[in-house]
Amino acid sequence: MGYDVHTEKGFVNRGNLHRMKKLMRLARQGDRMTLAFLGGSITQGSVSSQYTNCYAYLVYDWFVRRFPKTAFTYVNAGVGGTTSQFGVSRVEEDVLAFKPDFVIIEFSVNDDNTDFYQETYEGLVRKVYGNQFAPAVLLVHNIFYDSGVSAEEKHREIGAHYQLPSVSMKPTVYAQVASGLIQNREITPDDLHPNSDGHALLAEVITDCLDRIYGQMDEEEEPFAMPEPLTGNAYECAVRLQNHNCVPVCEGFSADATPKKYVNDMFRGGWTAAEEGAKIAFEVEGTEIAVQYRKSVNRPVPVAAAVVDGDEEHAVILDANFEEDWGDSLHIDTLAHHMPAGRHKVEIRLTQTHENDAAPFYLVSVIVSAQQREK
Repeated sequence: MGYDVHTEKGFVNRGNLHRMKKLMRLARQGDRMTLAFLGGSITQGSVSSQYTNCYAYLVYDWFVRRFPKTAFTYVNAGVGGTTSQFGVSRVEEDVLAFKPDFVIIEFSVNDDNTDFYQETYEGLVRKVYGNQFAPAVLLVHNIFYDSGVSAEEKHREIGAHYQLPSVSMKPTVYAQVASGLIQNREITPDDLHPNSDGHALLAEVITDCLDRIYGQMDEEEEPFAMPEPLTGNAYECAVRLQNHNCVPVCEGFSADATPKKYVNDMFRGGWTAAEEGAKIAFEVEGTEIAVQYRKSVNRPVPVAAAVVDGDEEHAVILDANFEEDWGDSLHIDTLAHHMPAGRHKVEIRLTQTHENDAAPFYLVSVIVSAQQREK
């Protein structure tokens, strides 16, 4: 490609490198290690020509070449169109269950730059960083190449608070696009998802950071203790309720028993309904409640309403008709945020169906969490 994206500018927060240096010293000696990548469609590898061209695999390959004595396991937990609100609820199953030694977290183009997503992102960071196996964590901040929009500002505040090394595409790849030295369509078809050349540039910025840490790995650094939360910290303990771990009261909803085949085979483990008036009710405990359902490009499909504690006045409409054309969307609607702690009832019912519905309403999960302390 021959692009000069000034990779040295991408290492936007050095943080505390105790875990990263320890990881590299162990890898140099020869060991077995697991490298995990958690994020959205960019981490998944969308629009790269093959999975070995996505940035995550290229970073994995950097470790393989740098540390030939160690056997590395590659875990790609990228799921397109999802935010850190979903990431924190699935990280236990999709990442931490593999006992990772190293985790990249990438959600800056999926989250909005708001206090809400700063809180969900912090919950995810705390759950990963505080895991009993103490993985090394690297934060990656991607960006929209046409507008420069991302959640990096809010996410970097979390990275700084936890002294986590962080890498940004804003002063590197995006800066070259904004200046006209790189044309958008050379590296991305849609100003968001990198093509194979774009993924190579992302990987170059990340591995430059890793090279810099590699050069310092024999310099001792004291460990960093987990600090108090920066936000209200209501999402660190988020869990997903699906048909394998809860038994809701169903009237017209049926559990989907189709096995899940891979990490981004997400329309599994939920419940379906097709008749107007069908209901499903959950008893949950927490301060945060969200519902996750399928928005379908095959229209029409039913519309539902979600009600918490019988409050019909504030019912949330779950319109499963998706107006985009890139594929079905795994959509989350938040029903309650920082509500009083305790037990709550969540009821979802179909309010509108059509004679020619192309698919049933698919409820994927209910996501519940509880605030950990008063702010």
